[in-house]
Amino acid sequence: MKVLKNYLYNAGYQILALIVPLITAPYISRVLHPAGVGYNAYTNSIIQYFVLMADLGIAMYGQREIAYVREDPKKMSQTFWEIQCLKFFTTTFAYFVFVIFLHVYDRYTIFLWIQSLNVIGAALDVSWLYQGVEDFKRTVLRNTLVRLLTLALIFILIKKPSDVGLYIFINAFSNVLGNLTLWPHLRKMLVPIKFTSIHIWHHLWPTIGLFIPQIATSVYLQLNKTMLGVMMGTKYSGFYQNSDNLVKMVLSLATSLGTVMLPHMSAAFVKGDKEKMHQMLYKSFDILSILAFAMTFGIAAISTNLAPFFYGKGFWPVGPAMMIESLVIILIAWSNTIGRQYLVPTNQVKKFTTSIVLGAVFNFVANFIFIDFWGLNGAMWATVASEAVVTGYQMWAVRKQIHFTEMFKNTFKYLVAGVVMFIPVYLMNIKLHTSIITLALEVITGVIIYIVMILILKPTSLDFIFKMVKKK
Repeated sequence: MKVLKNYLYNAGYQILALIVPLITAPYISRVLHPAGVGYNAYTNSIIQYFVLMADLGIAMYGQREIAYVREDPKKMSQTFWEIQCLKFFTTTFAYFVFVIFLHVYDRYTIFLWIQSLNVIGAALDVSWLYQGVEDFKRTVLRNTLVRLLTLALIFILIKKPSDVGLYIFINAFSNVLGNLTLWPHLRKMLVPIKFTSIHIWHHLWPTIGLFIPQIATSVYLQLNKTMLGVMMGTKYSGFYQNSDNLVKMVLSLATSLGTVMLPHMSAAFVKGDKEKMHQMLYKSFDILSILAFAMTFGIAAISTNLAPFFYGKGFWPVGPAMMIESLVIILIAWSNTIGRQYLVPTNQVKKFTTSIVLGAVFNFVANFIFIDFWGLNGAMWATVASEAVVTGYQMWAVRKQIHFTEMFKNTFKYLVAGVVMFIPVYLMNIKLHTSIITLALEVITGVIIYIVMILILKPTSLDFIFKMVKKK
């Protein structure tokens, strides 16, 4: 089944993007110490605003537009070059603004200059083209070698706390190199077009429409780290990022389905097949829910002792933060289904944008209050509450278009299975001496309990899962 294969490839791609810092995290946290990890997290949170400006919503917009015209090589080629030329322009503008910013902000200047390679990498990212034609395999394979090279360089070259700048460079340059590897194959995908036929500006306003929710999304992806760095010190930005890395790696297994389904849903929308769209939406929501509840309760159960064991003794605050943040897995899985898989492909961008903006505004206000009262954990609760606002509004926005009874018919069973799994695994985590063996035992125990509970409760999704596995 093509969707399942693309999901597995894209999940692999998303995990690959996170797996290198995750594998290196125990080593880096001990070599660079919390201060060095914090410098990287804080400066990266700043540079991501300029990366966002360079992208301007093009990644999601481009993927959708390519999906609309992928049956016509000439139209697809023209659409690609128009959107990519627009991206070159927005990246140049973003880098110009960055240079001006450095004339005003004079802290961590060297680290920020190195981080700016990520802005250049954004200009070279054409993965949206491959995603639009549902060629997820190529992006995974091309980036694997680059990520492995990055992994090797980190272990070979990073040896002392003063290597923070070199560590930032290795990660940023790998981003540039990874995106470059996708370019050679373009000559086989695209046909020649006349340069004079390229008109980029009619793509500007639609990308801005998707840029607004991306700005808002960045608020609770990056602003939390920025505000923690300002209000409590860069060390706490590092704590937040360490928690976020582990949670988001697990979450990527669920949200990868959104990237896969967007071109699929867009193609169905162009053909006017609403019934097929709704059926895909219900199935996708159900599959994401069964994964999300398992991941949420699983991460929460082992987080207390996993974080200090994984990162080192100085990172014990990451454990409680992870337990809180694990709740966003369910919320983001749901909002990803409704927003990215339904609202965006059906051109209901305004509703999608409104949901993200509401979440961002709430996050901004909540951060001031929660961080002041509860520090790092406050930032986590602000993130969870913001995701709840996003998901809640999206559900309200589509209440007349979809049937919630169909979407949520198995949710309670997943909740019961998750709670039953959480209790024994959590007790094992706090009672047993933490080691690789005990952590592996806890994970295996959790997986077995969750699967057994699902088989006992028999949600309707089981039939669909068995069919997908057989087709694969």
